Amino acid sequence: MSAALAPLRHRPFRHLFIGTTANLLGNGVAPIALAFAVLDATGSVGSLGLVVGAHSLTGILFLLYGGVLADRLPRGPLLVGSSVVSAASQAVVAALVLTHSAAIPLLMVLAAVNGASSSCYQPAAQALLPQTVPAESRRAALALSRIAGSSATIVGASLGGVLVAAIGPGWGLAVDALSFALAASSFALVRVQVALPAPSPGVVHELRVGWREFTSRTWVWVIVVAFCFLNAGITASFTVLGPAVADTTGIGRTGWGLAVAASSLGAVAGGILSLRWQPRRAILVGCALMGLTATTPLLLALAPYTWALVVANFVAGVGVEQAGVAWYSTLNEQIPEDRLARVYAYDDLGSYLALPLAQFAAGPAVLLLGLHATLYAAAALILLATLAMVATPSIRALAPRTAQPLSASEEPLPEKDGNTLIQGVWDGS
Repeated sequence: MSAALAPLRHRPFRHLFIGTTANLLGNGVAPIALAFAVLDATGSVGSLGLVVGAHSLTGILFLLYGGVLADRLPRGPLLVGSSVVSAASQAVVAALVLTHSAAIPLLMVLAAVNGASSSCYQPAAQALLPQTVPAESRRAALALSRIAGSSATIVGASLGGVLVAAIGPGWGLAVDALSFALAASSFALVRVQVALPAPSPGVVHELRVGWREFTSRTWVWVIVVAFCFLNAGITASFTVLGPAVADTTGIGRTGWGLAVAASSLGAVAGGILSLRWQPRRAILVGCALMGLTATTPLLLALAPYTWALVVANFVAGVGVEQAGVAWYSTLNEQIPEDRLARVYAYDDLGSYLALPLAQFAAGPAVLLLGLHATLYAAAALILLATLAMVATPSIRALAPRTAQPLSASEEPLPEKDGNTLIQGVWDGS
């Protein structure tokens, strides 16, 4: 266990660790608080889909630009700026909700601002982590960071359910704003030694270089495309359909908070497991385990009981974390550091491309098809995406290998054939 905790001896990693954990603590509260704030104000699933969809849409629109910034600017200060903007926008949302002044168009604008700021945060935080520890400690650092993040999400989701039930959703949003402020102060203390990038020939060229890194590995883009559809089903279930079912069944708001927290508790267990166990075909195992996430929409449709959702989400969370650790640790090993944020940006763009469409469409789909049919459709989307990944020969053949991090001057190796993979791996968000 001392080896597993070794990354905490490095000061830059400690500050990054604290900042990302604080960020995720508030973000565990925010989805639950925002969902019920909108439902309280409007009683409309469609309005909820518009607000959360606005956040996802701007996050996607600015994601590639955020990746370029994270590769061309110091990542620590970029995280500070992103967190400050997010803190301010969430504070305004909290104030509007607490004063009963929230209007859907204004909430959409503020959600869009928060989504745009997060587009810089995600690739910068992911790419900064390998710079805060020696190469031999990177897998342990990644696992620790994900365990802490999942733990923070558990506490945040549970706290969100309690706050919403006890004193209202506005205070949950205020907690999220405070968490962003704490994260900004911690990110300001991160100090790493980095080489100054060469003068940039332009954003288009930078994106083209990142695209070449991304598309040169077939199994990477196959998994990312699959996650585009898989994440759509998961997000519609958790952010729109789940709260709607909870408000009309015995689950209730506190029960839904516990069900969401169970996913993160499973992720903690999966992170601890990943410190001690790494299957040879880690990506194949992770892809297969993603199919477990289909149990959430299925249970919401067939057996909407809190205990069943808690158990199912816990088990699915273990599998999701196995997939995530395998993906991020291998990308950190195989992608040159000065291009890593752009690859992460393409990864996030592909994985989340369908999210705003799924959130915007969830409300109309419920009106057109009915709530149960929409939940079945979400489950089918998840299972079909999982099957596509597992059926891909290059994913089945991929095994981890130990490699030194590439220097900025090294180019990725081409694949020798459709079944032999040289470099790699994926997004477990």
